[in-house]
Amino acid sequence: MKQKVLFILLNNYADWEGAYLASCLQNGIMEDSPTPYEVKTVAPTLEVVTSLGGFRTVPDYSFDTMPSDYAALVLIGGLQWNTREAQRVAPILRRAIAQHKIIGAICNGASFMARKGFLNTVKHTGNGLEHLRSWGGKAYTNASAFVRRQAVTDQRIVTANGTGALEFARELLLLLQADAQNRIFLYYNFNKNGLFEE
Repeated sequence: MKQKVLFILLNNYADWEGAYLASCLQNGIMEDSPTPYEVKTVAPTLEVVTSLGGFRTVPDYSFDTMPSDYAALVLIGGLQWNTREAQRVAPILRRAIAQHKIIGAICNGASFMARKGFLNTVKHTGNGLEHLRSWGGKAYTNASAFVRRQAVTDQRIVTANGTGALEFARELLLLLQADAQNRIFLYYNFNKNGLFEE
């Protein structure tokens, strides 16, 4: 039985930010690599959510019906992470971290984590230090652990900025051990540089 990786999507989600990761987890990194994972989407309700690019997604689960047995929780960025609906993600994240789940947060998903204090014990990145300070306010107390990279992994938490979709995918694929490391880097290098080189 495949392990679930849950993607949290709010309306106006950034569809490109999870595309590389989702396709690799759902179908394998390469044609000859079966995957031990399946992608499932989670939204506030079971109503359709619409991406910034106009893709309409029917969620597999709502916040109230999502399973507790899953391998990783992925927060996809977008324009709704400062809304009342987004506040309902905080207890979901708190439980996931307490259960040592793998967490991924990109763009404003990472900003939301700063706002809720979830980045205060890990090295992390996001849409710039000032952006995290602006979103986090007094709840964000770990500016010294901000790293100026596209994606950062620390303590089973991967953060990325909104232009780091490939690096975000690479880091989560490595953490999830979705395939051999060399194949993950081969996939990353091809998509980043157009070359099949390790």
